[in-house]
Amino acid sequence: MSPTAVVALGGNAITHQDREDTIANQFANTRSSLGGLIELVRRDYNLVLSHGNGPQVGNAILRVELGRDKAPILPLGICVADTEGGMGYMIAQSLYNRLHREKIKRDVVAVITQVIVDQDDPELTDPKKYIGQFYTESEAASFQSERGWVMKQDANRGWRRVVGSPHPKRIVEADIIRKLVADGTIVIAAGGGGIPVYVETDGTLEGVDAVIDKDRASALLADQIGAELLVILTGVDKVALDYGKPTERSLDHLTAAAAAQYLADGQFPPGSMGPKIEAALGFLRAGGEQVVISSIDKAAEAIFGNAGTIIEA
Repeated sequence: MSPTAVVALGGNAITHQDREDTIANQFANTRSSLGGLIELVRRDYNLVLSHGNGPQVGNAILRVELGRDKAPILPLGICVADTEGGMGYMIAQSLYNRLHREKIKRDVVAVITQVIVDQDDPELTDPKKYIGQFYTESEAASFQSERGWVMKQDANRGWRRVVGSPHPKRIVEADIIRKLVADGTIVIAAGGGGIPVYVETDGTLEGVDAVIDKDRASALLADQIGAELLVILTGVDKVALDYGKPTERSLDHLTAAAAAQYLADGQFPPGSMGPKIEAALGFLRAGGEQVVISSIDKAAEAIFGNAGTIIEA
């Protein structure tokens, strides 16, 4: 049987900080990020793609704010779903076209994905996930009072809205995704971490206005569909110790035990590499075989062990 890989595309796969965030540029960035994925397809991997949506959901929220008093307000959960659908279309079309040009016969589908979280997750009452635009302190105070937003200062760049980022518990559509993958279909799923939902007492689902970390959701999805490989593509070529310091050193290989110790020592901050390492460790503890962390530019080499950081149990 063909091995299965889940590849989590970072936000910089689609939005580049140094380029205007137009749809045309997002399509161009998406097309240029597919090289490593094509190598996996050539080697007959079953494949699931996930992706971040930080910049895109920020744009969606901005449109909601600009339309305030002119159009119905869309809650955060719907904005997450909207971006998952729009970005899923963008990635699916770009990948379909690339496969067509390469004369590779594989179906591609995007699956809108709901992710169950705990309604009482403490992360929901202690929001830390920054979303949306930057505001002045007075604007932040006004929004907090008038709209009930929780606002925090984001470094020295201004004030932003923060929302809860609960831990994912179960992918609702995991069985469907597993069947599609087993049939050779390339699936795009858990975009932006998926749409957070909780289970009511009668077993029905209800949405939550929150944002799930896409690496944690990707690791959970990889576990639920029985993937052997989890690839996390981000903005750096390798995991590093003492990042940003004169003593910074990159890591080619890590055991899960060493990664856990470095995480406990504070080497991987919560706002950057920390969630990626936590996701990697969760996947390996659940029975996954290997995690690769690298940049999108090095994806092809990293996937086959010639770049990036490899983490194994």
